[in-house]
Amino acid sequence: MKIIKLVVTTLFFVMLAACAQPERFSDLSQYVEEVKSRPGGEVEPVPTFEAYEAFTYSAAGLRAPFDVPIAIQLQEAMIASRNVRPDLDRGREPLEDFAMAELHMVGMMERNGLRVALVEDSAGVVHRIQRGNYLGKNHGRVTSISNSQMDLVEIVPSGSGGWVERPQTLPLVPQTELAQDNQNSDAAL
Repeated sequence: MKIIKLVVTTLFFVMLAACAQPERFSDLSQYVEEVKSRPGGEVEPVPTFEAYEAFTYSAAGLRAPFDVPIAIQLQEAMIASRNVRPDLDRGREPLEDFAMAELHMVGMMERNGLRVALVEDSAGVVHRIQRGNYLGKNHGRVTSISNSQMDLVEIVPSGSGGWVERPQTLPLVPQTELAQDNQNSDAAL
């Protein structure tokens, strides 16, 4: 045990002696002194900030600026009736799970005099829609299909406990616009 203490003590003093050689670190000491002797830099003053003024957004009831614009006729065009109410017992169709802003009319076909609109949902699936089909979250029933748009009537709450019919249009979106929208959304990811 005494031998181990003697060896450890000897090693300690040898290492201490090795560290005590100042000529080995003279260049380092010189560099440290040079850096310490340099003049200090100036710190920019703290900027003054203007007091925050609260802002009330007055257009909260309008369409969000980033939603896809959909041509909706004015409130006066809504048709109010006591007989208007959605058929809640009717089975829901697949496109009734999507908001109108998530749907795009991408084409139209005509076979044996029957027009069929091609509607793409936000998942990229294309559906065939005929006159009388339903789409959108507001019980929208397709009333007509033309080469450039699909017209439908939505049944929405009137705000006074009843329901009103609101005309809605889903325009044909050119493929170039859809491709640009898809590229922009891919670039954002």
